[in-house]
Amino acid sequence: MKAEENKVEETAKELNETEDTGAESMADVNQTCEDSQDGEEEVKEAADKKKDPKDEKIEELTDRLKRNMAEFDNFRKRTEKEKSAMFEMGARDIIEKILPVVDNFERGLAALTEEDKASSFAAGMEMIYKQLMKTLEDLGVKPIEAMGKEFDPNFHNAVLHIEDENVGENIIVQELQKGYMYRETVVRHSMVQVAN
Repeated sequence: MKAEENKVEETAKELNETEDTGAESMADVNQTCEDSQDGEEEVKEAADKKKDPKDEKIEELTDRLKRNMAEFDNFRKRTEKEKSAMFEMGARDIIEKILPVVDNFERGLAALTEEDKASSFAAGMEMIYKQLMKTLEDLGVKPIEAMGKEFDPNFHNAVLHIEDENVGENIIVQELQKGYMYRETVVRHSMVQVAN
């Protein structure tokens, strides 16, 4: 029995020693892990603190380049917008100066008698007028519809009023001078007579 008790004590001692060794090994492993994590953090901090001056200069120059490119892009867009606006203004200016010529053509053609309309001169004037109107139409110029329409101050300029019960209120009964639009803007308002 004594021998068995000694064996049990020896086995217990060996187990205790193994547990102590295992615990020490685990402590060593944990310490190694902590040391490596601390080492990584120290490396990162050192890298942040000791940033290469070349890298800093590259970042600074890259940032400046991006800003300059953005400024240039904004400048290009603004310039294109200004050019477009100037072209529109110039075109409207020229159209305004041509419209009196169109008015005179229309007055001249309206004043022709039936005999005059048969002449080759009148036919030539009619062809020139049509060519001029076709050219203006191709450029985006179109007359404003007025006769029989309701008065709209955005397109019409009322210079005369007439009392007429046969016509509805605010209806245009006579167009004194044609109005024209260039694309979507009014170049010249129609001068009209409106019924009250």
